[in-house]
Amino acid sequence: MRYLVTACVKPGKEAELLRAIEDGSLGAGSVAGAEYLRNMENARVCDDGRINWVEICFCDPPLAEERPCWESFFELTRVQDALNRKCCRDVNGEEPWGCLECDHTDKLEKKLAGEGQTFLDTLRARIRADAEASPRPTTRIVL
Repeated sequence: MRYLVTACVKPGKEAELLRAIEDGSLGAGSVAGAEYLRNMENARVCDDGRINWVEICFCDPPLAEERPCWESFFELTRVQDALNRKCCRDVNGEEPWGCLECDHTDKLEKKLAGEGQTFLDTLRARIRADAEASPRPTTRIVL
């Protein structure tokens, strides 16, 4: 099944999240590890600051495996079906693992891609701005 996830980054977790994304360790050890990175590459920031992405998940309940990782960085505000369950070939038994090649959420994903800004660009800019705003320690020379 595919889910539309809406979340906010937990305060103070921005730099740690970006490191995990950039070094590829986000979701390490999970069978869905590559999906975590794909989600962050496609995530968008809404006008209200929340982040949206479409996630493929075969767990019952939704995001059962992913939730611990996501909740270490995000407050998940909403997880909802991204398509009608009757159309999901995996859920209706028509094609096990059918979500991997499914195009039923193409319209939603294209709509999201045209909204707001990319999450990764926004996250990088925020971390850069925070670094520039924080006072840098000065080296004191004692003679």
